[in-house]
Amino acid sequence: MDGELRVFIVAGEVSGDTIGSRLMASLKKISPVPIRFSGVGGSMMSNQGLKSLFPMENIAVMGIWELLPHLYNFRVKLKETVEAAFQFQPHVVVTVDSKGFSFRLLKQLRARYDQQRADGPVHFHYVAPSFWAWKGGEARLRVLSKFVDHVFCILPNEEAVCESNGLAATFVGHPILEDVLELNMGKETASHEWKITGNGEDFREKYAIPSGATVITLLPGSRLQEVTRMLPIFSNTMKLLKDSFHELITVITVAPNQLVDNYIARAVDKWPVPAILVPGGTQHLKLKYDAFDASKVALCTSGTVAMELQLARLPCLVTYRAHFLTEWFIRFKAKIPYISLPNILLDSPVIPEALFQACTPAKVASLLKELMNDAVLQQQQIVAAEKVMELLRPPNRTVNNSELQDTKWTPPSYSPSMIAASTILSYKQR
Repeated sequence: MDGELRVFIVAGEVSGDTIGSRLMASLKKISPVPIRFSGVGGSMMSNQGLKSLFPMENIAVMGIWELLPHLYNFRVKLKETVEAAFQFQPHVVVTVDSKGFSFRLLKQLRARYDQQRADGPVHFHYVAPSFWAWKGGEARLRVLSKFVDHVFCILPNEEAVCESNGLAATFVGHPILEDVLELNMGKETASHEWKITGNGEDFREKYAIPSGATVITLLPGSRLQEVTRMLPIFSNTMKLLKDSFHELITVITVAPNQLVDNYIARAVDKWPVPAILVPGGTQHLKLKYDAFDASKVALCTSGTVAMELQLARLPCLVTYRAHFLTEWFIRFKAKIPYISLPNILLDSPVIPEALFQACTPAKVASLLKELMNDAVLQQQQIVAAEKVMELLRPPNRTVNNSELQDTKWTPPSYSPSMIAASTILSYKQR
C-alpha cells in the first residue's frame, strides 16, 4: 500500500553482516516493490545499500563480564537504535544473531508500539538462539514468542522445537553453504557437492611460498576482544612449532573489521615465523579458500570459521578463551561437552578442541603437531565434514502464497537467504 517495503535490519558482528548482506540482496532480487533499508551493519551490508546508524563494532561484544566495561555505550546505542527504528516506520524488522542486543531491541520496540496502541512491524530473527546448548534453554523460547514473530533456524532440529514452544520458525539451512553458491555463480548444488576446493598452487605462486614449506592457516576471530585474547596464544604456539616443521609459514585470515585489521597488522611485526595476511569478507572468498587449499591444517577460534574449514575439508583445531568468569558461567550452564558446531552435530570429538584453561600455547602446539603428523586424524575430519554438510544443507522449499505467485517469481531451492527472503515477503501473521 505504501509503494515500498521498509526493512529495518540489524547485525552486530562480521558473520551477521555477511548473513544480513545476502538477505538484503535476496530481498531486492525478488521483491515486487522497491525496498528501503535502515539499521545497523558492517561493510557488506553497506555494499547492499545500508547506511549504518553507527559502526557495527560498537555493539560487537560477546560474553557476560566482557560486556560490563561497554554497558553504558551498549545502552546508549540500544536506545538510539530503538528510536531510529520507530521513526523509520518499518514494515519488517530483521535482527541477525547477536541475541544480547537483538532481543533487547525487539522487546523494547514491541513495547513502544504497544504503548502507542499502534500496529507494529513484523519481527524476524535470523539464527535461532542456541537453546539446545544451555540448561533451561527451551523454556526461554516461549518468552521470545512475545516479541519475536518468526525465527530463521540454521540447524535441522531447531524448527520443530521452536514451533512446539509457540515460536514460529523456518529452517533455511546454514548460511555458510552460500559460499558454495557464490563461488559457483549461484548454480544449484546437489547435497554431495557442498564442498569448496580452492587453488592452493595459485596461492603459493601469488605469495612466493617455497614448494617444501609447511603452511598453517590461522583464524583468530572477528571481534577485537577475542582477537586480542587469542592471537598472542597463536603467536606463542607458532614459536613452539617453528623448529618442528620445515619452513613454517602462517596465513592469517583478517576479518573485515578495521579494529581487528589494525591490531593484527601491528602484531605480525613481532611474529615468530613468516606471516601472510589474507582479507576476509565475501568479496575475498576465492582468495580465502585458495589459502585453505594451500594449508596443511588450520588453527581457529571457535565460531563460523569452523564451518568454513568443513566446507574446504581442511583439518583443524578449535580453540577458545574468555574472561574467567564467563568461562565459569559456560561450564556451569552448558549442557553439551563441545563448543564447535561439527562436534555438536555429530556428538563426537572429531575436531580436537583446546578450551578455557586448557588453551595454552604448549597444549595447542601439542595437539596441532599431533594432527599435522597423523593422516588418520586428518582423514577422520574430512569424512565427518561430509556428514555435517549433509545435515546443514538448505531444504527444498517453495512458496505457496497466491499473492506472491502472481508476481511470477520462484525462489531458488538451495539458498538460505532466498528462503528467508521469500518467507518474509509471503508472511502472514498468526
